[in-house]
Amino acid sequence: MNSKRNIPTVPLNRFIKHSLEILKNPLPFHHQNFEEQGDVFRLKIGLRNSVIFVRDAAFAEYVLQKNQRNYTKSKIQTEDLVKYVGKGLLTSEGEHWKKQRKLIQPAFHKKQLENLLGSIKNAILSEYQKITPNEVIDVFPILNDLAFQTVVKSLFSSAADQDDINRLQYITEAAQKMLVKELRQPYLGWWFNISGEIQKYIDLTQEARQILKRIVNERRASAIKEHDLLDMLLDAKYDDGNAMEEEQLIDEILILFTAGHETTSNALTFTTQLLALHPEWQEKIFKERAELKQESENLMDLVTKSKICQQVIEEAMRLYPPVYFIDRVNKDPDTFNDMDFEAGSNLLFSVYEIHRHPKLWDQPNRFIPERFNEGGRKFSSQYFPFGAGPRKCIGNNFAMFEMIIAISELVSNYKMHPNFEAIEITPLISLKPKNALLRFEKR
Repeated sequence: MNSKRNIPTVPLNRFIKHSLEILKNPLPFHHQNFEEQGDVFRLKIGLRNSVIFVRDAAFAEYVLQKNQRNYTKSKIQTEDLVKYVGKGLLTSEGEHWKKQRKLIQPAFHKKQLENLLGSIKNAILSEYQKITPNEVIDVFPILNDLAFQTVVKSLFSSAADQDDINRLQYITEAAQKMLVKELRQPYLGWWFNISGEIQKYIDLTQEARQILKRIVNERRASAIKEHDLLDMLLDAKYDDGNAMEEEQLIDEILILFTAGHETTSNALTFTTQLLALHPEWQEKIFKERAELKQESENLMDLVTKSKICQQVIEEAMRLYPPVYFIDRVNKDPDTFNDMDFEAGSNLLFSVYEIHRHPKLWDQPNRFIPERFNEGGRKFSSQYFPFGAGPRKCIGNNFAMFEMIIAISELVSNYKMHPNFEAIEITPLISLKPKNALLRFEKR
């Protein structure tokens, strides 16, 4: 089967010519290729290597859902990321992934998450104390710390002290930065290896694993039930009645840190920036929050009934999806829309481009939260902020609950004013904000 039939190809010399700008921000380069070549194109990145870029939502749905059995994640996640975080839900495949998903899924059911909402709110309010009213501040570091603290408190309650938390956060973020260097500069792989740079970060992740093992062992020894995520993971049993082995448990915790904090902090930052640019939506959320508080102080009521707040967050994730690319490799040859893909084709689905495709969205580059007034399900075939299909993010409800509490609490206490002309981005492993400068006015 000839994988090149009907697939436009961007030559290697163009990739090399634009390599420096791709290193800084690849999105404009990819956008230009989509505009010139269509919704599917092949980019040559070496003499023998190429990547197929896709912004066809129907093709994404086909690969992620309808024919997902024929597709696996690429080596970026199943090998490159594994050396830093181990084989947890995000990085595993096949039977091992199925076994882990089945074991961990109950911990993220809405009823279980209800027990964590108080811890989530407390972590959020604690971080908001860092906001200095009437001064221009970059809000991203605060929201980044907030998201990490929320994961830690939900996992460990009070088991981790602040020094441990700070060290875990540093190691998690440092390892991600190293992985970005490896992915953006594959031609320096040999140097990263012989210079010992990769080993330095692997040693750091081993330090993180030792911190986590100590926390886990202290919890086991205490025999105290905190009813947090760690308790749920420790109590979870496979079909044969056995619990997770320690190394696997540490892998899953590292994955929760990696996947659970950066994407959320990015989404929260973009949401606050968009709200600063659109103060009328701040007032709508403020009014909704006040009305809900009159009805009930129950946190589960708040997160399930904050429809306006949810619309704003969903629209923010449409415009700035934290996971802005989804990668897959086909096991067997496949065909879609008369295009043939040989086995082992590297497919990269641009969620960023799909979410802004003019054929899928009315006024795609405008912030219009009311388009989600019926919820995200209306757009399930073209809206993938948490992925799609069996590999959809297991923590999507956790993230939405956390973000609704964070945004509604922020708007309840402050009016936000922008100190930037336009929203800037830094595309790394996730889509990160840049220069998110805001001024907060106390209500």
